[in-house]
Amino acid sequence: MTVCRVKDLRLPLMNVVRFREVPILQQLRLEERLLRTSTDNWCLINDGTSAPTIVMGISGKPSELLELGSVLKDQVPVIRRFTGGGTVIVDKDTVFVTFICNKDDVPGVQPYPRSIMSWSGLLYSQMFQGIGDFQLRENDYVFGDRKFGGNAQSITKSRWLHHTSFLWDYEVGNMGYLKLPVRAPKYRLERRHMDFICRMKEYLPRSVFVEKIVKAAETYFAVRPVKLESVDEDCGSENFIPSTKLLMKQELTEAWASCPENIASSG
Repeated sequence: MTVCRVKDLRLPLMNVVRFREVPILQQLRLEERLLRTSTDNWCLINDGTSAPTIVMGISGKPSELLELGSVLKDQVPVIRRFTGGGTVIVDKDTVFVTFICNKDDVPGVQPYPRSIMSWSGLLYSQMFQGIGDFQLRENDYVFGDRKFGGNAQSITKSRWLHHTSFLWDYEVGNMGYLKLPVRAPKYRLERRHMDFICRMKEYLPRSVFVEKIVKAAETYFAVRPVKLESVDEDCGSENFIPSTKLLMKQELTEAWASCPENIASSG
């Protein structure tokens, strides 16, 4: 474990990488590579992504989660990521925050989703102290009963990853690409997307939010800024093959054709 002294405390070192509007596919592949091939702790902050993109969990089924007719017509990219969790549509107004940690560097956190979420909930509670009515509800970050942050995890033998997509803002029309999920948090109460989510911009400035993330990380780690360009130099992983992938048009078309409503109309 690499450590450095900060105010006479010995804290594990965390590399903090901040970037802006990196394509979400590139970011997810970077996260997966760092989780599986690096031995360092990382905090990645991507301030927006370059184009509207749908991101599904590893077991997500497009026919159940997406309005595929509209997705295909408008040529919206669809990614299946390497973590579990729900489906989101992200764009330049989404802020992404990822923590990748050695399990032994975060005392008291067991390598299980509930334990990791408890830790992250405490970290973000510090950040949002006095801002809105912040809560961790089921697996979501909310102000009151409206969601602004969706989470997912990936866990290996000695490391874990927790990443969040924060809705700084959103385009109402983009939410029409997503179906109401069959499995939804109980607190959602079958509310439509517009009644279930909220915009973070109504609560604090974007630049302040990003700075607060780094400040909160300093409670648990000695943080070290790292440039995105140098990450490859720190992590030899030439043979790494990511499982995160962009779904091809043919795959989406076949999923659309298999939807019950389309089978019925063609029968």
